[in-house]
Amino acid sequence: MARRKSPTLTEVELELMDVLWDKGQATVSEIVEALPEERLAYSSVLTMMRILEQKGYVAHEKEGRAFIYKPLVDRQQAQKTVIGYLLKRFFNNSPELLVVNLLDHEDVGPKEVKRLKKMIEETR
Repeated sequence: MARRKSPTLTEVELELMDVLWDKGQATVSEIVEALPEERLAYSSVLTMMRILEQKGYVAHEKEGRAFIYKPLVDRQQAQKTVIGYLLKRFFNNSPELLVVNLLDHEDVGPKEVKRLKKMIEETR
């Protein structure tokens, strides 16, 4: 039985998912080639792909001797899931607390503030 999909990806898992999201599908060899030089060994990528499959992020199809991995979750779904996790876990399900925290602790420039104000006005 597959493990329940984890709401977050580790740094390495995200790096592998980025390759799949960019390519659409890939073998382990293609993923290894797409990573920065000597980032991870073939066996490590294979292990991580199996973990991602158990978590419900990817699936594979066998083509000859190779497995072709495809993302089951797109980048936007993963972002939405992580934001929901953050809201629930750290911000008492309050988008306002999340935004206030970002504004208090991150360097947000005038152009970004203007864009945020416009987005807020459009949601009303």
